[in-house]
Amino acid sequence: MATLLPTDLNDNPIPAIRLKSGGAHSISSGASSTRNSTAFETDTKVISLYATEDVYVKCGDSSVTATASDHFFPKGVYYDLAIAGEGTAQYTHIAVLQVSTAGTVYISEKE
Repeated sequence: MATLLPTDLNDNPIPAIRLKSGGAHSISSGASSTRNSTAFETDTKVISLYATEDVYVKCGDSSVTATASDHFFPKGVYYDLAIAGEGTAQYTHIAVLQVSTAGTVYISEKE
């Protein structure tokens, strides 16, 4: 089957999506939950995360709040995360809470 995706040495497609222009966000993690101030674009289905310190994360709407009961996300890992899909509503925001040390979470929307 023809594909526009890049291929590996065996001609197998490599899943790849590009960074969305204007889709870069950063959130400072601290002792209180913080979220991205600008909603993700309505057509964004995947975001990438990178944290400089361990954080808890939670996706949701413009009122989402992260707690220590939410998903642990380790520092130093670059990770793709689906925020929308077939038959599910899109998450418009992500909230972060520091585990023990304040840091920054970098978010990239992808298309």
